[in-house]
Formats: sequence, structure tokens, C-alpha cells
Amino acid sequence: MLNLQSKTARCLILACGNTLRNDDGVGPNLAEWAEERFQKDSSVRVIARQQWSPDLAGDIAAAESVLFIDSSIESLPGRVDFFPVMPRTANGGSATHHFDAPCLLSLAHELYDSRSAHAMFLTVGAGSTELGETFSDEVKAALPRARGVLEKAVLRFLEN
Repeated sequence: MLNLQSKTARCLILACGNTLRNDDGVGPNLAEWAEERFQKDSSVRVIARQQWSPDLAGDIAAAESVLFIDSSIESLPGRVDFFPVMPRTANGGSATHHFDAPCLLSLAHELYDSRSAHAMFLTVGAGSTELGETFSDEVKAALPRARGVLEKAVLRFLEN
């Protein structure tokens, strides 16, 4: 049974990041762009948060496809990566305060017996996560490419 407050979407975009930590804010920035780009398409839903939490499992379960977006401190600054997400249980169980994309997919399956048809992750390498509200030159330069990947992914999800 789905959470009654979860809104069904053919494509759910879940962005994560802190807009007060320079490049870490790239997820919310891309979510804002996606919200404007797909504002007339009711089958696309965008949620941006500073941190992902277990309550998002209902939204994931209600979606046909999920596109996770976040910065990555493990990638080179400005590097755009796009890859599939596979479910994985959280280390330490559901009491943890940090839920990543694989754990959220797993939780959606456990709680709602749901598997999204497609689950992909879009990351942009962060150069600076210091306090501030501006992107590094590398992330600024990567934004057009990241927007293009995001747009193509959503359009592909909607075709299926």
C-alpha cells in the first residue's frame, strides 16, 4: 500500500545538496532547472532536499522511474557521471540518519513491495564544499552538460 501523500509520477527527480556549501548545491540547482524545464508535464515530479530521508520511499514507490541527483566529492571537480542505481540495504539498518540512493530504493521495495522500472544517478564532481553560495569554475562549466544529461534521461523515461 502506498503512502496516501505520495503523488504518482512517471518520472521522479530526487535531488540532494546544501546550497550554502558551494558545489554541494548543484543537486538543488539542477532540480530547479528541471522543475522549470518540465513544468508543463504533470508526469514529472521534482523533489529537492538538503538530505534524503526514509519518507521518500513512498514517493519512489509511486514513481515509474527515478532520477537521483547529487554532487560527488569522489569525482573530479566538474565531472558529470550518469549510472544505474541498484538497491542496497543501509549499513546500520533503518535507524541511520543518512540514506543514499541504493538504500532508498531498497526501502521502497521493503515497505511498498515496489521496484521502479528505471533508477539512475546523475552526479557532478564537487570542487569546493566550503561555506558559500557560488559554484567552482569546474562545476559552472559542467552545468550545461549536466542539464543535457538530465533532460535526455527524463525524456527517455517518459518514452518507456
